Amino acid sequence: MLIVFDSKTGNVKRFVNKLELECVQITEGLTVDQPYVLITYTTGVGQVPQTTLKFLEENSRWLQGVASSGNMNWGARYGLAGDRVAEMYSVPLLMKFELSGTNKDVERFKQEVNQIVHATFQLDTA
Repeated sequence: MLIVFDSKTGNVKRFVNKLELECVQITEGLTVDQPYVLITYTTGVGQVPQTTLKFLEENSRWLQGVASSGNMNWGARYGLAGDRVAEMYSVPLLMKFELSGTNKDVERFKQEVNQIVHATFQLDTA
């Protein structure tokens, strides 16, 4: 499964570099025509980054799930971008991780993606 990510300070990029999965960073004009999982960061006081929103306007069709990076110092607003994307596009929030995540976060994310792949495979063969 393709991982599409948005990173501003490098935390999300450091996280995806640990995944050993096919990953592509959001750039202006990026088009995705296959199922993917989104990883984004949270900006401001719990907002979805404009770059992520613009990407999703054109590429939400294949979105399978979302994960978000945040900082626990923000309390209830921690990783809130993931909650907002999940609600806007009716996809599961796979997880939140702090800053660039831990090895445990990486393993959990991989498990979540594998569950989506398995569920998709089951639908394709049914």
